[in-house]
Amino acid sequence: MSDAFTVLWTQDVCRALRKAGRVGERPPVAFSGVHSSLPAWTGAQVGDEVYALHVNRREVFGVSRMRVVDRERRGCCGTAPATWEDPAHPGHDDWSMLGAGGCGAEPVHVDATPVRFDTLIPGELLAGLTWRNRRGRTRRLKYVVDGRLENSVSLQGFYRLTPDSAAELADVTASAVSRR
Repeated sequence: MSDAFTVLWTQDVCRALRKAGRVGERPPVAFSGVHSSLPAWTGAQVGDEVYALHVNRREVFGVSRMRVVDRERRGCCGTAPATWEDPAHPGHDDWSMLGAGGCGAEPVHVDATPVRFDTLIPGELLAGLTWRNRRGRTRRLKYVVDGRLENSVSLQGFYRLTPDSAAELADVTASAVSRR
């Protein structure tokens, strides 16, 4: 059985996606890293889903739903760097804002829905979202007040959703895709 995760895309990442004209396009890759500058996709396996979320004015949006295809460097990534000055993944320059230049960045190839910024996660769903750690302990999102997120700190990172919360996010993103 596959798992589902969330990852928070920051204001800087989302601004770069808009500026580069990536809205409406499907990212072929995201990046994982060991440094705190990148989310560590350590628990994600082939077939798992990852929901990229974005917080704007205390509202949470689903930006893209990504299914992990593989976590290997492939030909599409471009030539591996020979020196520290060389780009790490020149084949993915169009999506470099997702972390290609991050410290220890590793590619995670994905099959993704198009990037969009209009899929609002409803406040009642937001308050009920639940994540679980490897030991099975669960937690809810902190700082949700009247269906709005007052502080995004509990979303920052890469976290495994409970099956019920994963199904609810899948419904929200599926209905957003069908509205197009």
